[in-house]
Amino acid sequence: SQDLWGQTFPNPVAISAGFDKNAVAISGALGLGAGFVEVGGVTPLPQAGNPRPRLFRLTADGATINRLGFNNDGAVAIAKRLAAHRASNGDTRPVGINLAANSYSADPANDFEILVETFAPQADFLTIDISCPNSKNGLVFLSPGPLKNLLSRLTTLRNRKALVNPPALLVKIAPDIENAELDVLLEIIVTAGIDGITVCNTTTARPDTLTSRDRNERGGLSGKPLFARSTELLRHVYQVTGGKVPLIGVGGVSSGADAYAKIRAGASLVQLYTALVYQGPGLISRIKHDLVALLAADGFTSLNDVVGSEHKPT
Repeated sequence: SQDLWGQTFPNPVAISAGFDKNAVAISGALGLGAGFVEVGGVTPLPQAGNPRPRLFRLTADGATINRLGFNNDGAVAIAKRLAAHRASNGDTRPVGINLAANSYSADPANDFEILVETFAPQADFLTIDISCPNSKNGLVFLSPGPLKNLLSRLTTLRNRKALVNPPALLVKIAPDIENAELDVLLEIIVTAGIDGITVCNTTTARPDTLTSRDRNERGGLSGKPLFARSTELLRHVYQVTGGKVPLIGVGGVSSGADAYAKIRAGASLVQLYTALVYQGPGLISRIKHDLVALLAADGFTSLNDVVGSEHKPT
């Protein structure tokens, strides 16, 4: 159990955004043993997403490629479902919302403002997704000027609402970015007072190790081939931010050992999705049991002591 952003996370494992796009499975995801859930990505207006086929299994590689394009029912419908969950369920585990601009919005920054306005009173954390490769507006804020402006607007809006329990604001970053460019963005994120960083989204890179027939399909690659890159990126973000900003580690987690490696590299929480395709819903429980054993084997009594431990002198 950990306390982050004024919320208690009873365990660090969750299914990532993209699984429950429309807030129809919050209770079910929590019923699998997740410590929290993240709904979405949600756009202000309903969105059909990209033409099919848009999702491909790379079974031999333990991976998927998707170019779904933020297909979802829109903010109004999803806010109603989240409100119904809150009203009918006594579960206090945190619920976050992944926020995205509509693909063909003429003002994507305003889209994010609409979403913060809509979900700030309901959500425990809001993830500003600026790193999806499958939407026309998915990457427009991966440059310093637009990102600085966006985060200033959103933090101001969140703070102005004077909520008793304001949601944490997180930013989800991309793996397909050089460290020098990323470091500039990280400075903007930290200076803006963002509460956390999710590392990372799917990748447009195609490792030479891929063997599946659909390996060259356009879209974001997830699963086992992303683990090494996403963990390396996580390690870098932890070092650059000095461990002062809580991180969510995503990308290729398929075992307790994978989750433990993310936590040791700097993640306070971890998320997974693709591994569920191949290992089924019992995976979350297995990861939690494995984490307990790994902590004990290394002499840790608290998960907080493990976070970023590979960076600390032994």
